[in-house]
Amino acid sequence: MSASRLPPAALSLKQFLQRQKVLHIYRSMLRTIRQVPDEADRRYLRDWAREEFRRNKEATNQDAIRMMITQARNHLEELQKSLALAQS
Repeated sequence: MSASRLPPAALSLKQFLQRQKVLHIYRSMLRTIRQVPDEADRRYLRDWAREEFRRNKEATNQDAIRMMITQARNHLEELQKSLALAQS
């Protein structure tokens, strides 16, 4: 029987899709943060977002990851709403 041709660290389809969701949220958050008018606030938010994602980089529990994705989406939506209100 032949051995698997996938490298030992290959992601399952579910993990790959989850990773794509996380990357999409991360990029969206950084794009949204770029719209913050105050430089100090922008720097604080960018550092906060980067640190949060770095801190949870090694998470493997699927339920915990789903919860973190939901929290990140909520933070992103709140930031977008705050920016929309500030610009109106």
